[in-house]
Amino acid sequence: MTNVSATETVPRGRIDALDVARGVALVAMATYHFSWDLEFFGYLEPGTSTTGVLKYYARSIAASFLFLVGVGIVLAHVNGIRWRAFGKRWAKIVAAAALITIATWFATRETYVFFGILHHIAFASLAGLLFLGLPWWLLAALAIAIFFGTPLLQSPIYTPLGLSWTGLSSTPPRSNDFVPVLPWFSAVLAGMAVAKLIFIARTPPRVLTPDGWSANDPLSRLLALFGRWSLTFYLVHQPILIGLVFLASLLVPAQPPGFAASCTAACGAQFGAEPCAVYCACAEAELEAAGKLESLLSEPASAQSDLETSAIIAQCAFEAGIAGDGTGQ
Repeated sequence: MTNVSATETVPRGRIDALDVARGVALVAMATYHFSWDLEFFGYLEPGTSTTGVLKYYARSIAASFLFLVGVGIVLAHVNGIRWRAFGKRWAKIVAAAALITIATWFATRETYVFFGILHHIAFASLAGLLFLGLPWWLLAALAIAIFFGTPLLQSPIYTPLGLSWTGLSSTPPRSNDFVPVLPWFSAVLAGMAVAKLIFIARTPPRVLTPDGWSANDPLSRLLALFGRWSLTFYLVHQPILIGLVFLASLLVPAQPPGFAASCTAACGAQFGAEPCAVYCACAEAELEAAGKLESLLSEPASAQSDLETSAIIAQCAFEAGIAGDGTGQ
């Protein structure tokens, strides 16, 4: 595909529909982070935001962000890379990613963010330039190959080599936001493929042109505003949400989690959520029936030395197919 055809079809100027799409993704991200904040302050059971529906909700949000990054790479640079504008924007993203790493290192050191969504966007913004010259169908083929091929490449041998950020390690690190290169770069390539197909291989629909649809109603204007200031939104929304939940916790403190919830959270990190749920439910029921649960909660060290308590815990662990005591009590 020549630059002449690209110049003729790629629109110049902001496209309100894409800004609104970014705004929708940002609002979705904020709702997910709000669930994480509620869990962090004890209003939701441990593991709520990282399992079940919310787990896939978070993944769909990350994929939508990276897809839109791919679209943006094509629209911004298909007629020639604008290095000065690119350098300024890339430096801002790198600085923001570094700020997130530093802040989370001090706030939650055991699960700090070392390669989250901003880190991936910084990587993808640079790496995506290498694929600008490819036709849309080859970009789409690469995206599919990376998405389905990544599990075949993963191995535990990469874990001790400091390569977890690549996504090649079969054991993901503990992090509050982990978006490794593989397979997530496939979403960027997919966005580039769709952008090339729509804006270069054919005439784009009117809604995807600067002179087409405009964000005129209050809701779409607000979403478009968020989309235009996406980096600022990303940096400020979480401190605001955490502050609000913290203030709420001072007025209405969360109830401490029950035995099963705290047990599952402590056990799940090592043995997995499903067997730990079975184990902890068994332990709670059997210990309560034996009159040992209250003593375990109030004095865990001395209670676990009790022979009957130890026997119940060992039996439940055996039935759930896990080794040792995962209660964390």
